[in-house]
Amino acid sequence: MTTEVRVPTLGESVTEATVATWFKKPGDSVAVDEMLCELETDKVTVEVPSPAAGKLADIVANEGDTVGVDALLANISASDEAGADSSSKASSSSSEQTSSGGEEKPAASGGGGGGESVDVMVPSLGESVSEATVSTWFKKVGDAVAQDEMLCELETDKVSVEVPAPAAGTLAEIVAPEGETVQADAKLAVISSGEAGSAGASPPAQKEEGAGGTQYDTPPAGNGGPKGDIEDAPSAKKAMAEAGLSRDQVQGSGKDGRVMKSDVSAAVAAAKSAPAADASAPQPQRAPSPAEDADREERVKMTRLRQTIAKRLKDAQNTAAMLTTYNEVDMTETMALRSQYKDLFEKKHGVRLGFMSFFTKACVHALKEVPEVNAEIDGNEVVYKNFVHMGIAAGTPQGLVVPVIRDVDSKSFAEIEGAIAEKGKRARDGKLSMAEMQGGTFTISNGGVYGSLMSSPILNPPQSGILGMHKIQERPMVVDGEIKIRPMMYLALSYDHRIVDGKGAVTFLVRVKEALEDPRRLLMDL
Repeated sequence: MTTEVRVPTLGESVTEATVATWFKKPGDSVAVDEMLCELETDKVTVEVPSPAAGKLADIVANEGDTVGVDALLANISASDEAGADSSSKASSSSSEQTSSGGEEKPAASGGGGGGESVDVMVPSLGESVSEATVSTWFKKVGDAVAQDEMLCELETDKVSVEVPAPAAGTLAEIVAPEGETVQADAKLAVISSGEAGSAGASPPAQKEEGAGGTQYDTPPAGNGGPKGDIEDAPSAKKAMAEAGLSRDQVQGSGKDGRVMKSDVSAAVAAAKSAPAADASAPQPQRAPSPAEDADREERVKMTRLRQTIAKRLKDAQNTAAMLTTYNEVDMTETMALRSQYKDLFEKKHGVRLGFMSFFTKACVHALKEVPEVNAEIDGNEVVYKNFVHMGIAAGTPQGLVVPVIRDVDSKSFAEIEGAIAEKGKRARDGKLSMAEMQGGTFTISNGGVYGSLMSSPILNPPQSGILGMHKIQERPMVVDGEIKIRPMMYLALSYDHRIVDGKGAVTFLVRVKEALEDPRRLLMDL
């Protein structure tokens, strides 16, 4: 008896989907409700379970095909019906494992030695994330892998995702090489486990051509450090792969010799400066030709995150009537208050007292008086938010991200500082989920940490306002008729002029300035 596998209901107004990944291949045994494949729609990823137990007889809709609701995906037959086909596939797979010279090649399916093949699939990428780019492989074909050992790193629009090995064995095949874009739950590689896996436990020292014809020369990053079990930072592994450096060419400065991204940058800089140091006296130079200039150029594909940032920022400029107003704030009182209580604050709450909590509180205070800065436009309607979900822009090795701290209007200084520290760390490690970067109503961007003296921040749509903080710079100011040196900071508020008038924008910025110049106003709600 044959059971049909069909496309399930995809949701309201969704009429078609793309077959992202098959987790089984024809001839494989399947159990009831075992996941067979994954479909991708405009917004969500849908898993298709097996409606019956048996063997996967054939696949009708291959990976990458677009299918409609209730379309036929595959057929499942009873175990005895597919037995002959399965055994012939196993025999063919077994014969392919031996080369003409008698060497055993990594195979995508278990045969002869009793081993089994385990597919390495793209893990869940988060809501509304449908694809990723394979940024770095930390293992090569033929390498022995332990269960849960990191195999590769994927890069999505917002976060980096590490892919662990689902089983111990040997990496038999890499299906998706570095730089390839894969759909959610697509097949990345095949691990030969069991006896077949243990047979290839020692990785070859020479260049080896893996399944699919991809060649790997450099040893896997992270295994050449002081200890074999020390994992280098994912961003460092990616940087080493992009720079063409092996692990032993980089000196790690992290814990237990772990390589950080800064170590890779230092190694690249050292490699570039070495030839210059050995160069002889400068000779008269001629102007290089365009062809010679092209040889010295390097083209690197934009990361998915960078593409998303570029698109969103340009959309903001094209959609909103964006305008920026400026003011300056004397940080004397805020700095004095922070200096007076920072040690006691950290001792009691376990987090450091920074300036961001003061600015967050000041913005919340100002947003109550000018609610349109905290609103958004939806068609012909203005949506006023009776809460404040504050986006805190953070620079990471992968690019700019904006984690959102929810309901900051009801949080204390300590709760705000704790949330900023926790989300900032996870942002730098690429561990933020999509949900943590959505739903913000207002954003603060602190370019001052990089030395920016003044800038015009770009809106984070659909928000109507963003505050730009800048460097605290001592300047001569006239105070009570006298010239005094004061720690001053320029503030910039970019706003959507379609919803926020100039009066409201200026009032908002003045209220932030007043709250920071006299922090006691925050306590008294003045």
